[in-house]
Amino acid sequence: MTSIGLAVHRFRPDALTVARTVAEWAHERHMGVVADEADLAAIGSSLVVAGDVASVDVLVSVGGDGTMLRAVRSLNGAAIPIIGVNLGMLGYLANVEQESILDALNAWHTGTEGGAFEYDDRMLLEVSIWTNGARKANILALNEVVIEKKEAGHTVRLGVDIDRAPFTTYAADGLIIATPTGSTAYSMSARGPILSPRLRAVLVTPVSPHMLFDRSMVLDPSEPVRVEVLGHREVNVATDGGLVHSLKPGDIVEVRAAKEVARFMRFEEQRFHHVLKSKFGLNDR
Repeated sequence: MTSIGLAVHRFRPDALTVARTVAEWAHERHMGVVADEADLAAIGSSLVVAGDVASVDVLVSVGGDGTMLRAVRSLNGAAIPIIGVNLGMLGYLANVEQESILDALNAWHTGTEGGAFEYDDRMLLEVSIWTNGARKANILALNEVVIEKKEAGHTVRLGVDIDRAPFTTYAADGLIIATPTGSTAYSMSARGPILSPRLRAVLVTPVSPHMLFDRSMVLDPSEPVRVEVLGHREVNVATDGGLVHSLKPGDIVEVRAAKEVARFMRFEEQRFHHVLKSKFGLNDR
């Protein structure tokens, strides 16, 4: 049986209303609808049951870009198409407006790829964390991994290898390693470049570096980045905005392009530079 997954912004009544509308649409077509336990409790519909969203045919994310990041994380690399419903300001990731969700579902249900919709595959990062010489975590990230100081008012020292060769030691507030999709997130706030999400590349951006070399670098996806915590201060490691680990001196983070992708569904042409233009209110030439 065809099944639909739901990921919702649990604290927005309009998101919960849209989720119930999606559930009713699916029920009328004899499709199953599943959500994780927390989303299920928030939605409060008898048409939705608890289940693994990584086993559905399509996942509907209702909220904004933050909900989209959580939806991608819940799939753990499974290339399940995601329909992103945007309820906030203009989203980079969620591109279906609330009033168009049923049109989008009908296009997915009755249409074909290349006709009614397109797949937009986005690069992911594979993030491995090593403490005391043992691997403690292996995580996928859509936007970025951030290695950042724990204590205010202090810098941290991070030794960086690129493509298995020593590069330099950063004295900075932290280091951002991002995908092209993540180039418009924290990296952009740290003055990093904006990359087209069609690219496959790894972007390395220091945060408030206390050194002459303060530039971002754009690397080929075949070049892994290894970061060792030096000095005596601990750091926090976050992926896509969520804290995943605290590291001590001698611990290591390894980042490389993942073989998995995040698969978004697009129902109309939406060029990346048009999104930027709308986001920043840029004028026509």
